[in-house]
Amino acid sequence: MLLTKGYRAFSLAMTVIMIGPCFYCGAALATNTEQTEVVYNLYFGDLHSHTSYSDGTGMPDDAYAMAKASGADFLAITDHYFPLTDVEWQAMLESANANTVDGEFVAMAAYEYYLPGINELNIYGSENLAPQSGLTPEAYYQGDRMTGGSYIPWIYDWIAQESGAIGQWNHPSSYGCPLIWDFFQFGFHTEDRDTGMSMVECYNWGYRDSSYVKALDEGWHVMPTATEDDHYGDWISPLGIRTVLLAPSLTRDNLYEAMRVGRGYATLDENLEIRFNVNGAVMGSNLSDPGAASYTASLQVIDPDGIGDEITLIEIVADNNETVWSCAPSGASYVNPNVELSGDDVPRYFFVRVTTASPLNGDEPGLTAWTAPVWTGN
Repeated sequence: MLLTKGYRAFSLAMTVIMIGPCFYCGAALATNTEQTEVVYNLYFGDLHSHTSYSDGTGMPDDAYAMAKASGADFLAITDHYFPLTDVEWQAMLESANANTVDGEFVAMAAYEYYLPGINELNIYGSENLAPQSGLTPEAYYQGDRMTGGSYIPWIYDWIAQESGAIGQWNHPSSYGCPLIWDFFQFGFHTEDRDTGMSMVECYNWGYRDSSYVKALDEGWHVMPTATEDDHYGDWISPLGIRTVLLAPSLTRDNLYEAMRVGRGYATLDENLEIRFNVNGAVMGSNLSDPGAASYTASLQVIDPDGIGDEITLIEIVADNNETVWSCAPSGASYVNPNVELSGDDVPRYFFVRVTTASPLNGDEPGLTAWTAPVWTGN
C-alpha cells in the first residue's frame, strides 16, 4: 500500500548505525539510543503573491480566502517592500494571523525586497521590515565580470542575523544582464549567509531551473520553489503551479522550518507527490558523510490524476546538472526503494527532476518538478 499523505524519517539525538534503507520508513536504523520517528506530510501552496498593498489587486483577506477555497494548504502574501507603509505591513500581519487555522490553512505575511538594478528577494518569517537598501551598488570587477555590490552581501547578512528570517531569490535571470546576471552568479556565499538564504524560484512565469543548479553549484543549500507571482487577484489559479513543503503537521512554525532547512519541492502539477530519500535522509537533509563509496536512494512519484498525466521521465541529478540515474515510467506512479548511486565522482548533492505528459498546457511533455537535494557532505 502506498503512502499518499506522508512518509517517515528518523531524527536521532546521538550517532546511529545505518543497517539498510527502507522506503516507507525513510530508514531502518539500529542504535542503543532513543530514536524519534518523524512523519512528513506534503503541503501544497504558493510562496509569492501580491495584493493592492503593492501592485496587485484585492486585499490579503481576499487572497487567503480564495487560496483556501481552491484547496491550497498555505499562501504567502509577498507585497513589494518599497510602497508598503508601516500601517499596511501591520495589517498584513494581522490578516495572516486571522486567516491561519492550524491543521486547515496557513497564511503567511512576507515582503518582496528590491535590490535596485539587480533583482528582488522574498523575506519570510520576520515581523520586521529590512532597512532600506542603497540606490547605487558599489561594483567590483574581476576581469569584465561584476563580482560585488555593497548591499548584496549586506542583505544576506541581515537575513541571516534577523531572528526567524528566511530568504528566497525571486525570478532569477530576469534582470541585470549581462554583468550582474543571476544575483552576481549567486556569489558571496558564506556559511552564515547560507543559513538565511533557503530557497530559489525554479519556475516563475517561465523556467528558471538553470539558476537553481547554479546556486547549488555555488555552494548554497537551497530548495526550489514554483510560484505564480500573482498580481491579478487569481490566487492559486488552475494552472497548477505549486511549492510543496514537507512538515509533520500544518502549522506556520512547521512550514517555516521546512522552508528554512529547504525541505520541499517545486511542481507545475497541483497534486504531484514526490518522496525522495538518500541513505534514509529526506530531501533537504545533509548526510555529512564525505567520501562514501555509494548511496542508496528511495524514490516514489505519484500523480493521482492517472490517465493523461503520466510520468514520462524521472532523473536523479548531481553536481553541474549531470543526470546520474534515470528511468521512463509507463504510468502515473513509480516506486523504487533501492536506487544505487555511485560516489566515485564525489558528488555534493542529488536531487530529483520529473517530466510529465502535461505540465501546464496539457499538450506537450515537459519538465514538471524539481526536488530539494540531499547533500552528501562532500
